[in-house]
Amino acid sequence: MNVRWQVVACFLSLAVTASAADEKAKFEWKPPVVGAGIFSDKLGMLEREREEYANNLAGYASNRVAAAKASAASLNEARRLVALALHLAPRNRKALVLSFQLSRGVVPEAEPDNYRPEVLAGLFFTRSQVLKEQGGAENTLLSKVFTELAAEMDPKNDDAVYASELQRLDLGGVDWAALTDVKKQAKEKDAEGEGRP
Repeated sequence: MNVRWQVVACFLSLAVTASAADEKAKFEWKPPVVGAGIFSDKLGMLEREREEYANNLAGYASNRVAAAKASAASLNEARRLVALALHLAPRNRKALVLSFQLSRGVVPEAEPDNYRPEVLAGLFFTRSQVLKEQGGAENTLLSKVFTELAAEMDPKNDDAVYASELQRLDLGGVDWAALTDVKKQAKEKDAEGEGRP
C-alpha cells in the first residue's frame, strides 16, 4: 500500500515538473502594428508578387524562430519580417498564422528545404535593384529594406553586403520601428503636435 502512494506521488511530481517546463517554454511575442500599411498601389509590384514576397518573408521568419527555438533575437527578427510581409500583403495567410501562433506561445514547424537564406537574399537583392530603378518614394523605401535584408540573410553575398553598407553610410539604416509600430508612431507625432501652440 505504501509503495502505491510513493508511485502516485512520483507521477504527480513528474506532472508538475513537466507543467512548469511547458510554462518556461512560453515566450513573449509582441505582434507588429502595421495599421493600413505603408505601401499603396504606387508600389512597383503587382498584387500577386507582393503576396509571394510576403509568403517568403513569413516562411523565412518561421524557419528562423523554429531553428532558434524562439530565442529573443529570432522573435525580434520575425517581428520585422512579419511586419514587412503584412505591409506588402495585409491579409497574407502565412504572416497572419505565424503571428497568431507566436502570440499563443507556439513555436512554428520548420520547413528546412524551403526559404533558404542564400536564395532569398539573391531574390530580395535583385528585386531591390529593380525597385530602385523604378524610383518613387515607396519603391525606394522597399528597395532599401530589401537590400538590408539581403545582406543580413546572406552575409556571403558580396553584392548585397556592399550595397547595404553603402546605403547605410549614405542614408542610414532602415527604421524598422516605422514598419513594426505604425500606429504607435502616429500617436506620438499627434501628441507632439498637440503640445505646440
